[in-house]
Amino acid sequence: MPGEISDNKGRGEAAWRWPAIHPEGRKFALIAAVVCAVTAFLAWETIAWPLAVLTLGILAFFRDPERVVPQNPNFVVSPADGLVSLIQQVEPPRELQLPDGMGGPGLGSEPVTRISIFMSVFDVHINRAPVSGTVRRLIYLPGKFLNADLDKASEENERQHILVERSDGVSIAFTQIAGLVARRIVPFVKPGDTMAVGQRVGLIRFGSRVDVYLPKGTDAKVILGQKVVAGETVLAELGQQCHLEGVAQ
Repeated sequence: MPGEISDNKGRGEAAWRWPAIHPEGRKFALIAAVVCAVTAFLAWETIAWPLAVLTLGILAFFRDPERVVPQNPNFVVSPADGLVSLIQQVEPPRELQLPDGMGGPGLGSEPVTRISIFMSVFDVHINRAPVSGTVRRLIYLPGKFLNADLDKASEENERQHILVERSDGVSIAFTQIAGLVARRIVPFVKPGDTMAVGQRVGLIRFGSRVDVYLPKGTDAKVILGQKVVAGETVLAELGQQCHLEGVAQ
């Protein structure tokens, strides 16, 4: 059940459930289902069958499964399902470097670790908060629709920055980036909102990427090529630096 506490001593409940469909996707599935039903009624089978597959595909794309979110306050959890496609030392986005003029701190211009997570059309596309805190900035920038797997997508594609300030003053940012197929970023939060770690914060429709900017002095706890799960996989532990290696097999 949502809100149930689980731990590493066996407390909690483990059961597979059909994932819910997010309301944002129900209207698209309904339209496809209605058109499918009409074409089936008219015996246009060559059209009806592909529409039936499309309806199921839409339902799968907008699935919204429950996640068991780690509650260690020092953990940064993944905001997205997908593949860790880039881990780099980069300057934070220009829009997030300077203070906002209203007392909200920026990330500064010194290089930090950026973890890029590529979401294919087969991944869950609901994004979640990587940490608990207050939304200090939400900045939408129009742009291109390059392949989200490319490095330059971080600066050229349609994107939305979200800057979160924790209660201890540490700021963490993540960026939702549209891709080749994605054409709309849908936010569920606004500046001033208080978020819990793992809370649903938005979605990107139809294939995309999320970049996470870790604070200085914090290294990634994931490896290039690793699959991560939104709200569950620990991307980093604040203030912890380490070197990890993995073997593809």
